[in-house]
Amino acid sequence: MENKLHISVSPHIHSKRSTQKIMLDVLIALLPATIAGVVIFGITSLAVVAVCVGVAVLSEFLFNVIVKKQQTISDLSAIVTGLLLALNLPANVPLWQAAVGSLFAIIIVKCIFGGIGRNVVNPAITARVFMLVAFSSMTKAAFPLDSTAGATPLALLAEDKNAVSLQDLLLGNVGGAIGETCAVALLIGGIYLLVKKVITWHIPVAFIATTFIFTLAVHEFDFMLALSLVLSGGLILGAFFMATDYVTSPTTPLGKLIFGIGAGLITVLIREWGIYPEGVSFAILIMNILNPYIDSLTARKMFGGAKK
Repeated sequence: MENKLHISVSPHIHSKRSTQKIMLDVLIALLPATIAGVVIFGITSLAVVAVCVGVAVLSEFLFNVIVKKQQTISDLSAIVTGLLLALNLPANVPLWQAAVGSLFAIIIVKCIFGGIGRNVVNPAITARVFMLVAFSSMTKAAFPLDSTAGATPLALLAEDKNAVSLQDLLLGNVGGAIGETCAVALLIGGIYLLVKKVITWHIPVAFIATTFIFTLAVHEFDFMLALSLVLSGGLILGAFFMATDYVTSPTTPLGKLIFGIGAGLITVLIREWGIYPEGVSFAILIMNILNPYIDSLTARKMFGGAKK
């Protein structure tokens, strides 16, 4: 009788989905927010995007040349990192600072740790936190071309809960980073990633829902204010595009829920009682650091494996 048992090394399940295809889907999902950012903030935002993406790709290319490593720029991950960083920056940021941030993301956070799949924190979000601490220009938000300068939505809402309309928050007619203001564009991209099964619902839903519920409780169950605060800042951008990073987020559904809930709680704590008006970047970075422990606690027991 023919032997039906075939023994081989892992992985035992293969997929046609490559890193390059996944990154291409992420780029497609980010297009609506990128286009919206250019329309809202003007040509200067396009220059920031070009510098961040260009420096990211060039940095990875040169690093691989210097250390004599196989080139990896074709997997598109450097482009995704550069674009995500650019969308997290104000359109009026000095271009040299955008270049420094992109260099930091690729070389310090990604390449030195071994490249894609080995970085312990999200490169784009870590570079944004680095720039927020290093450069005062990061606290000076850009504003739409057809509006006068003022405070960001989070700052305005802290003073007056009716200061910003839901329509402006949805369409992006407010100040902020290039890619974080137009909620509609971000939701379109997020839904695209869900439909293409690039990401699952667990982290974004847990992240946004926790932020909303906690904000609701803090502000005496003012539904409209809580909704406005959820649509403000970088919450939607962070929840769909950075907290869901494969490398720095949990692998199990339960772990993803814990990650999202933790990020939501930290976001509200920083927004309400921290010195920074926005807490999304710090929340994701902290949960990235905790990710190995979450993965360990929620790991599934192997079939036939011994109990710990």
